[in-house]
Amino acid sequence: LLKRVKVEVSPILEIPEILRRVMYKRGPAILFERIKGYPDWKVAGNIFCSLDAIKTALNVDSLEGAGERLVSIIAGPPPLSAIEKLATLKDVATLARYLPKRVRKPAFSERVYEGESASLNMLPAFKVWPKDGGRYLTYPLVVVRDPERGVTNIGVYRVMILDDRRAVIHWQVHKRGAEAFRRACERGEERFSVAIAIGGDPATMLAGVMPVPYPIDKLLFAGVLRGEGIEVSELDTGLLVPARAEVLLEGYVSISELSREGPFGDHFGYYDRPSDLYPVFHLTRLYLRSEPIYYGSVTGKPALEDSVLGKAVERVFLPLVRMLLPEVVDINLPEHGMFQGLAVVSIKKRFPGHAKKVMMALWGLGQFSLTKIIVVVDHDINPHDLNQVVWAISANVDPQRDVLVVPGAHTDALDPATPTQAYGSKLGIDATRKLPEEHGGKEWPEEVGVDEKTAKLVDEKWRLYGID
Repeated sequence: LLKRVKVEVSPILEIPEILRRVMYKRGPAILFERIKGYPDWKVAGNIFCSLDAIKTALNVDSLEGAGERLVSIIAGPPPLSAIEKLATLKDVATLARYLPKRVRKPAFSERVYEGESASLNMLPAFKVWPKDGGRYLTYPLVVVRDPERGVTNIGVYRVMILDDRRAVIHWQVHKRGAEAFRRACERGEERFSVAIAIGGDPATMLAGVMPVPYPIDKLLFAGVLRGEGIEVSELDTGLLVPARAEVLLEGYVSISELSREGPFGDHFGYYDRPSDLYPVFHLTRLYLRSEPIYYGSVTGKPALEDSVLGKAVERVFLPLVRMLLPEVVDINLPEHGMFQGLAVVSIKKRFPGHAKKVMMALWGLGQFSLTKIIVVVDHDINPHDLNQVVWAISANVDPQRDVLVVPGAHTDALDPATPTQAYGSKLGIDATRKLPEEHGGKEWPEEVGVDEKTAKLVDEKWRLYGID
């Protein structure tokens, strides 16, 4: 499943260009074995090149199974009988299987650099687009701990390298990493410990991009994804970090030092507008495996690796959405909708205004709050078949009645269309069939259907027609 490239390649623009071209052709994962300027390194890319590749990496038949495991942990009736209590003990044992496991000697500790000997420029970080503000860590697992609850968060936030020992972490205001940093600032902490892992087992890498609801610990969630607890190592700062990382950067951000970051060519296909101020990461120690493999992702117009990751998020979190909104049948976050751009949701409609109720519930739910456009269709419309969705919009929507515009709403900070960064509007389209209360008291027209006897006759005589 892995294509090896033995020709020398550069991490400055060349590797990103190759990775994009391969993904546009739905190609394989790639391992670059000779890196210009970095003779000790190899570089991997496009590991998450398809949903099948992700299922293979996690050794599962369905990504929804991981979401169902999460739901089983946080939902269910209380035990009342002795038998039910025994079953609950079994559930506790199952939960224990997902808990992280400490190891004394992590894989990344084979080489250690401290102080002046540690440099961010030792890494073959990418320059993804020609007008980017610098070289970036594009799939860093940024590890922080909530100072109030002790919950570990792992987030994939792009990191722009400034010099040997400083970089800017682009965690947006709605991200869990930014929330933990805000709480540290409120507590008056001068320094906030941060670690950045690169590489590792697939479940941990996937957990970094998953919008896991707070306060679920990301280390626990990685174990749920993997089906068993991940290995972790404790740093001197008390941070628990993935032990199987290829690279670990240990350091801190200061509450008094912020910097502008970018520009960066992101997944919308545009260079970001001038950014807000973000915290500056200071490197204090660098750990490397021997013969390390750097992992980087690339951005641009879809569909690239991040589009596949978005589909994985859709599948993993569908059971959780169904737990909170039982009327939801299925969800499609189209690849070209760029995660937050568009969501199509099918529901089992029960009452007037039900579609708008679902829209508003989703806009209030975690990362769904960033979704710009939500289209709601009936349960018998396949949301993954966009032709069926277009038919439902065309046939079932009266714009004045069925289109909802929500002004003055929080949006994705990367959305280039909003007049103000991270502040714009939402669009909801109710493409369900309308109940009489929604249709001026009139019954919705009957949908056409074939005559069953004629359909059976045609089935029996089909070969005689000689059509195919």
